[in-house]
Amino acid sequence: MTFPELTTSRLRLNKLSKEDGPALFDIFSDQNVVKFYDIEAYESQAQSLALIDFFNNRFDEKAGIRWAIRAKETGKLIGTCGFNSLNPKMKNASIGYELSPHYWAMGFATEALQKMIEFAFCAQAPFGELYRIQADTMLGNAASERVLKKLGFVEEGVRRSSGYWKNEFHDLKCFGLIKPEFQPI
Repeated sequence: MTFPELTTSRLRLNKLSKEDGPALFDIFSDQNVVKFYDIEAYESQAQSLALIDFFNNRFDEKAGIRWAIRAKETGKLIGTCGFNSLNPKMKNASIGYELSPHYWAMGFATEALQKMIEFAFCAQAPFGELYRIQADTMLGNAASERVLKKLGFVEEGVRRSSGYWKNEFHDLKCFGLIKPEFQPI
């Protein structure tokens, strides 16, 4: 299966490579980025290289896909987005994303996710056409919730204590988007 490359007016979404290690480390070593993640801030570039391998192996195993989000003009890595899990049989997936704080509140997350969702809801997706996309956010992650709602995701409820990381349980809000409801913005 060939890794799909996507473009928007400002972004290029493509496969992560080892050369992205330093930029990915800069993102995941930032406490503000991992505040709502199930990981601690990275302390070494080896962690970012392991994450790149993990993301690329998930694609090779047809279990998920994670794109590098790059500024189209410079090629600079500014974040990642993708489907943490894919279930082609059920035609659904769960979504994940993050950006460098230098690019927050500029519409980049919305732009990248919209392109990714459009692709997932079409027949050309190498993992098969999806019908439903799910996202989970920790309570308090208002910025992520705004992005999801802007894209048409509907809040479906709170799953109490359904996450456990950083030595505590976390309630997660579940959002869903189904193909007939998706309207590109």
